[in-house]
Amino acid sequence: MTPHPGEPKIYLLPNLMTAGNLFCGFAATLRIIEAATLVSNGHPPGSLYHEAIAFILGACVFDLLDGRLARLGGHESPFGREFDSLADTVSFGIAPALLVYQIVLRDFQRTGWLIAFFFLLCGTLRLARFNCVAAASGDKPDKDFHGFPIPAAAGLIASLTLFMLWIQADDRTIGPWKFALPVLLLFLSFMMFSHVRYPSFKSVNWRTQRSIPAFLGLIVLLAFTAMNYQWMPALLFVSFLIYGFVRPFISKAIRREIEEDTEEELR
Repeated sequence: MTPHPGEPKIYLLPNLMTAGNLFCGFAATLRIIEAATLVSNGHPPGSLYHEAIAFILGACVFDLLDGRLARLGGHESPFGREFDSLADTVSFGIAPALLVYQIVLRDFQRTGWLIAFFFLLCGTLRLARFNCVAAASGDKPDKDFHGFPIPAAAGLIASLTLFMLWIQADDRTIGPWKFALPVLLLFLSFMMFSHVRYPSFKSVNWRTQRSIPAFLGLIVLLAFTAMNYQWMPALLFVSFLIYGFVRPFISKAIRREIEEDTEEELR
């Protein structure tokens, strides 16, 4: 069978990572629905919230890898960009909105629906805008994100929810702190369309070189995060959110050191 002349080429490794992102988003959604069923029948959700959060954070990892692999092999493509956005809508739009809705927003009935949908709407519109800008810029992508990226927004929601579960004695429910989640959801919805600039870290790739102390420091940070997974991811995502506000006041030399800008060295 002769392929259609407009049939896009699918690069295997980057799109496998995107498929992993989509799977994590789908699995997180299923876990949240299962938790909702248990709660509606008068049973505790058990570890289902934890599993949903783990899948959302796992989707963040897959989303980070797919772009790196595509740029490493020079395999960025319109198909990969569209596929990635569709997966992001599920993993970073539907899943976190549904998580916050199930934990707290369902108590507010119609208002809860609107808040959850508003986050999903803003996230989807941001992804569509990003694709339009990327298509218009061609081979010269912007080094910065304009507004808070949706994977970071979903990671912040998931990690803070995990932290709230951890500080509770039973590690299964969230106390009064849960009412901060709707406020956070609305704040991040506006942040995704704000004019605050965040580094995309696109210049960080497999060829980026660092000193041995810096490399060891990164290993220690990763190990410490894994050992304190209940609160360290939340601290990292909150730090990234705040960094966008303080970034304009940081010297270029320090910013270059933080953001690992080695593009000039690679040319």
